[in-house]
Formats: sequence, C-alpha cells, structure tokens
Amino acid sequence: MNRRSLLRAGAGLLAGGAALTLPPASLAEAAPAVSPTDGWTQTSFTYSWQKPWDLDLSERHSYSDGVHSMWVYATDEPFEEGSSTDPRTEMRWKIDYTTGNHLWDADVRLPSGTDGASFVQILRSVHPSDTPATDIMLNVYDTGGGTVRRYDGTVLKTGAYDTWFNVKIAHQASSGTGTIKVYFDDSLVLTVADRGPATRYFKNGVYDHGSGRAEARFRNLRYWTK
Repeated sequence: MNRRSLLRAGAGLLAGGAALTLPPASLAEAAPAVSPTDGWTQTSFTYSWQKPWDLDLSERHSYSDGVHSMWVYATDEPFEEGSSTDPRTEMRWKIDYTTGNHLWDADVRLPSGTDGASFVQILRSVHPSDTPATDIMLNVYDTGGGTVRRYDGTVLKTGAYDTWFNVKIAHQASSGTGTIKVYFDDSLVLTVADRGPATRYFKNGVYDHGSGRAEARFRNLRYWTK
C-alpha cells in the first residue's frame, strides 16, 4: 500500500476513533534495493561461436573496449553448410544443464533498424520430440523505437534502440517444469514456465529472422548460479 492509500485508510479508520499518524516522509525508512543476483554466485563460463559457415568470424564480429558487436545479413549462410536455419552470429555458452538455478546477465545495445532478430535465448539441445527447441527467445522489432518481445508476442520493452540496458534471465530448471524470470535494469518484466525437461544452454548474439542487416552488442557478460 502506498503512502496516499495509507492516508486515505487512516482518515476513515474506525470513525470516531484515533486518527492514524504517519511519520514525515523524510523520516520513513526506505526499503533496501534488492538485486536479482542477491544470493547467487558469479561463476566462470566459456563459449564457442556460431556464424555463417563460409565467413571468418571477423567478418561478422568485432570486440573493442569490452564490447562484443555481432551482426548478420538475411542473405548470409546458416552456421552449418546445408542447415535450414536462419543466419546468425552468436555466442554458444558451453554450460549445458538440466536442473538447478542458472542466470545469464549482460548489458545489451540494439542498433536501430534491427528487425525480427533474436538477441538472447535458452536453447533446448536435447528435448522430447514433441516439445519446442527453445525455452525462451527475446526478439527485437522495428516498431516503437525498438520493441523487445518474448518471441513475437508479449511486449517487454519499447524504445530499446541505441541505448544500453541490462538484461538478466534467471532459469530455475527442474526435472519437471521450471520457471524463467526476465529482468530489465533489475526490474522483473516477465515470469513464465519453461517447456519441460531438457538439456539446454544460453546463447546470445543476433539470430536473424527478418530482412536486411541485424546487429546486437553486449558488454559485462556474466553467469550466476545458486
């Protein structure tokens, strides 16, 4: 209940009784900020690259001042010759898990014009044949100054183009159905169930489902467990 609601409640509380007295706002104790990583342990990780099979990584990736920039064109080849998947330049995190608490954390920048591209996902590398290949994908679309959606559905953020914002994806995986929470700048924006038992891993970069050129940039990449 906020301060205004408390004041209203106090004014009508037990008519004829004592009024509710609140301390001045300047004396009220502010609740301490809680970080999504409180209680988690930062853990080392490694990764490999997926990029158009016929190109050198340097043709679709650069690294400068702590920033990974990754881009791809809709006309690029897939990551493996003969694959039917869309073109991508992605980090494949080499942490495969089935259960436990795992958290992907990075600052993200999405340049204007990137449309219909996934920039982070949890891929289900081993999963029952009748279940999806991913637990979650965050995509950006060229509307609203850059609209971030869960897949092509739920809107999580607008005005996302050309600005840094922090993204955290916490996955509580289990032998049954687990839970995924997404945070932008440490504020919870989404809680969803995963797609059931699987072996999975995190990926980030740019996986282009649209047209033209798609790009995403990342810094301060971190991995957390508990």
